[in-house]
Amino acid sequence: MFRLDEKRVFITGGGGGIGRAAALMFAAFGAHVVVLDWDVAAARAVCCEVTELGGRASVFALDVTDEAEVLSVFEQAQREAGGLDVLVNNAGISIRRPSIELTLEEWDSVISVNLTGMFLCSRTAARSWIGRGVPGVVINTASIMSYSGGGLHPNISYQTTKAGVVNLTQTLAVEWAGNDIRVNAIAPTWVRTSLINHLMADEAQMEKIRSLTPMKRLAEPEEVASAMIFLAGSASTMTTGHVLAVDGGYLAT
Repeated sequence: MFRLDEKRVFITGGGGGIGRAAALMFAAFGAHVVVLDWDVAAARAVCCEVTELGGRASVFALDVTDEAEVLSVFEQAQREAGGLDVLVNNAGISIRRPSIELTLEEWDSVISVNLTGMFLCSRTAARSWIGRGVPGVVINTASIMSYSGGGLHPNISYQTTKAGVVNLTQTLAVEWAGNDIRVNAIAPTWVRTSLINHLMADEAQMEKIRSLTPMKRLAEPEEVASAMIFLAGSASTMTTGHVLAVDGGYLAT
């Protein structure tokens, strides 16, 4: 029930961190992965890792905030991969700054990547599935900060977008359920990736993370990717509109 043989999986933000782990894991479960990232060099490196391990992968540069580019790249990628079955919306950025210091340009840039980009990619995928009368799966990357105004530092634009991801997920799940399109999300805790190198280098911050997390540790990228595997396959065919926390118990406290 967890195999994904012959499935075509598109992963935005696939050039590093959770996206890289997802690409490697989806390929290990039999999928053809399409690695999408604005950093095409990083995406190519992940693609090479997949193929070196015997998997199948394609790579495309993608700015998720550019509607015309999303349409063009998705069309090209579907031709190369032979279709699209699962979309993983993982592209995201963060600008950590107190609200009174955050510029409108910074606010807009986070909204554009984290929320508008997710909408554009989801809509493009759904149009393809509905137009052909085939099922599809969307998996969005939310966050434990979708549900919290706290955290380790002021991060209003990121947290606002991640709260939006939860409602986007639920709204699209309801709207597209009749088309056999499932939409779910993952809400990770702090994950051991380069995005939090500054935290991992600060023992006081790491101790605070451990104190907030019942399991007393960071998540590994592979632990987030494995939750995506569950949501992508036939083990979760009655699951839609759900946000699966991979958080070591953070949201239970």
